[in-house]
Amino acid sequence: MLDGATGTELERRGLACTLPLWSTQALLEAPNLLEHVHSDYARAGVDCLTAATFRTQRHVLRRAGLGGRASELTGRALSLARAAAREGREIWVAGSSPPLEDCYRPDLTPDDSTLEREHAHHCEALAEGGAELILVETMGTVREARAATAAAVATGLPVVTSFIGDERGSRLLSGEPLEAAVEAVSPFSPVALAVNCIPTSRVEVCWRALEASGSPFGIYPNLGMPGATPQQAYSEECTPGAFAERALRWVEAGASIVGGCCGTRPDHLRAVCHALRKR
Repeated sequence: MLDGATGTELERRGLACTLPLWSTQALLEAPNLLEHVHSDYARAGVDCLTAATFRTQRHVLRRAGLGGRASELTGRALSLARAAAREGREIWVAGSSPPLEDCYRPDLTPDDSTLEREHAHHCEALAEGGAELILVETMGTVREARAATAAAVATGLPVVTSFIGDERGSRLLSGEPLEAAVEAVSPFSPVALAVNCIPTSRVEVCWRALEASGSPFGIYPNLGMPGATPQQAYSEECTPGAFAERALRWVEAGASIVGGCCGTRPDHLRAVCHALRKR
């Protein structure tokens, strides 16, 4: 069991998470609030908390004039997640390693040299900060998935590589087949493959490509793509109970890892944990 959304949950609790910093804003302005979000997921029963390192890459922080603080902020994010993980049982702390540019704009993906250099810097910071797992996530191009996975595996930590698909579900946002992405990262032997930040309605198409890889696979969807306004965002209404029912179907289909992405809350993950225990 992975946790659920961090950035959107911070926003629900009153912190504006604007780009380019997104959830990194909490590391600067509201670390206690961020730790409370992590703690709520831990109390919900998840097995893994994802540190708020989604936007602590040097490449991103340079745009906010904070490039020199990348390692510091990455370490701070991991420390806050680790503090929340002390709930009397074993909870893993994962470091997030996302795309260097906008997750929904694969056309902005940097050149290969930049990808290799910047992902290596970020993954080294994750390892030095105490991550127990690296979650290479929301990968929308084959090139970046390959570079990010290679950098993560080079740390010696276990790695899960997760992709984001388009409206068809069978292709990355770049238009490249999901099968091609799986083939590109397989030589690096990530411990599992996954899809994330896609609406629950598109999950079934994606899991077939992951299942065919022969690797353990995971699913952590969002509650709809972001809209033009906060009222339009996450338009796929899904109660915690309904989300849990869908998660059970993913597990029955072979998923080894389940969780939530944008729009999901601790209540959604609590319902999934309860449903899995009951099952």
